[in-house]
Amino acid sequence: MEIRRRTFIGAAGLAFAGWDRDWRRLRLSGRLVLPGDPDYDARRRPFNTLYASRRPAAIALCATEDDVARCLEFASRDRLPVAARSGRHSYAGYSVPEDGLVVDVSALNAVRPGQVTEVGAGTSMIGLYEAVGAAGWLVPGGTCASVGIGGLAPGGGISVVGREYGLTCDRMVGARVVTPDGSVRWVDEEHEPDLFWALRGGGGGNFGVVTSFHFAAVAARDLVPFELRTPAGAEADVFGAWQEWLADLPDELWTACKLEMGRPPSALVSGCWVGPPEGLTPWLDRFAAKVPVVSRNLRPMDSLTAMRYYANCLGGCPPVLGNRFAASSRMLRRPVDPAAAVRLVDRARSGAILFDSFGGAIGRVRPDETAFPHRDALASAQIFVNGTGIDEATARRELAEVRDGLGAGGGYVNYVDPEMPDWRTAYYGHNYPRLHRVARRYDPDRVLAFPQSV
Repeated sequence: MEIRRRTFIGAAGLAFAGWDRDWRRLRLSGRLVLPGDPDYDARRRPFNTLYASRRPAAIALCATEDDVARCLEFASRDRLPVAARSGRHSYAGYSVPEDGLVVDVSALNAVRPGQVTEVGAGTSMIGLYEAVGAAGWLVPGGTCASVGIGGLAPGGGISVVGREYGLTCDRMVGARVVTPDGSVRWVDEEHEPDLFWALRGGGGGNFGVVTSFHFAAVAARDLVPFELRTPAGAEADVFGAWQEWLADLPDELWTACKLEMGRPPSALVSGCWVGPPEGLTPWLDRFAAKVPVVSRNLRPMDSLTAMRYYANCLGGCPPVLGNRFAASSRMLRRPVDPAAAVRLVDRARSGAILFDSFGGAIGRVRPDETAFPHRDALASAQIFVNGTGIDEATARRELAEVRDGLGAGGGYVNYVDPEMPDWRTAYYGHNYPRLHRVARRYDPDRVLAFPQSV
């Protein structure tokens, strides 16, 4: 169902590239931040400061859905690069287009909790959890407090309760989307079904700018975050045992294994159990039978407190300062050589490989039922290299050594990597041709183009 709007554009002046463009024609309820404005530098900076030098032509702080439509109409007419921004967390800095227009939707952050929860596209993860948790609901999502739902949900959305409740995109039942022609569209299974399919795993910013989502929430249950400490020097044994452990886990149990770079490297197994702690103990015993466990730390808590815990917000959320890093990903469809993985993190550079378990509800969705193709994955691998004190080329070279040496293929579009080999297949698998057709239908002039746009 398409909701047409007509926007009166004022008397047009001549449009020039860069700073000389006639921005007076872009009339917003919100605010347009231009180079030279006192807060321009603060507003333009992405979370990944590896790309902090990028300078957009303008940043539109959208206050309403109509503001988003005006931005896309303006950009379409002026052939201006444009990118949507929700939480600034694009790993490759794609939400800050050089000499383009940033459509910042962070002010669209209203949440209306319920069995079907409406979430503004600018809502942060902690903002979502606070709103729905206070009403007794949960929508699965990421653990970083300041990540925006507008970027996370269209790419998939890995969660500490994902094996029980699915990816964030699996809970999506509808969305409002502004397409590059300025039309505001409601999409769901019955209205614009191809676009709705694409928004569930096809990546943010490819087909339009989402202004709000509707999610099927679940009743909040008590959770048990846990950590298992293992002996120093046993990293390969720990990771090998963890991969074996994944084969028989129940849906209620999500787990992660972190291989941290260093000399020596280290391994940490953690996870989250949905339900009372006594149900978790037999499964931890199974892991402990495979490899020595020095200590178990179980933290039973209610759902909202658990989300605060994972977001590092139990005592209030820390300020969002950003980090300088290079990142990538792989998808494990079978176990990888644990000794080889440990050798990859045995280096002086700081960083980590974070393995998140898949399966459960995630794996019971067909690969083509949504645009997210990695339904048969055993786990995802999120790879970080600390970029502090080195140039971008060095950081990316060290990242590539780990990414390409892991012995796994595929990749997660929410951990977007500008140098991902064969990124179309890596992110989207056999779903790419259909995604490309959807993108060409709704954005034929490539208004939303970026280096890895569909």
